[in-house]
Amino acid sequence: MGKYSNQSLENDDTKVAKSRGSYLRIHFKHCREICHHISGMEVTKATKFMEDVLAFKSAVPFTKYTGGIGHHAQAKQAKAPGNSGRWPVKATQVVLDMLKNAKANADSNSMDVENLVVSHIQANRAPGGRRRTYRAHGRIGPYMSQPAHVEMILTEKVEGVAKEVDTSPKRVSKKQAAKNRFKVKTGGGI
Repeated sequence: MGKYSNQSLENDDTKVAKSRGSYLRIHFKHCREICHHISGMEVTKATKFMEDVLAFKSAVPFTKYTGGIGHHAQAKQAKAPGNSGRWPVKATQVVLDMLKNAKANADSNSMDVENLVVSHIQANRAPGGRRRTYRAHGRIGPYMSQPAHVEMILTEKVEGVAKEVDTSPKRVSKKQAAKNRFKVKTGGGI
């Protein structure tokens, strides 16, 4: 079994569920944008989002690889820069299958499946596949594919701890006290 890039999650007491795919024949750039968007999401919300992408009900916002990406109103839902978004069906289906696999792994690890969060997900570029295309004047050009490695780690959502209320009086510097003394009150009122 290979190493995951985020090994710190395993050292804690928290249980984790993992899934990974290597040399996937899906576009790396599409994978990166999908992974970037669902990182930190609850699993149920991420699953719903990817099913909506497959049904063309919501678009994947493209934030890094935006060259030639069209502007769509559905990308406004995610506040994508310049409303850039697409519907990468093949990559979305593969990432959704991996998410379902990680969810099943969590279930077998006796984790609370309804309380899972995508705590780590990343896509890396895999070695390009080489084919050839025939060009003018008898030449041959490269016809490369850009596959990807994808890995994800799911953890159970932890409830945040409430911040302690500070009861000590707020310290005021001499300079701030002098400013407060000469503050001119403006505005109407009785």
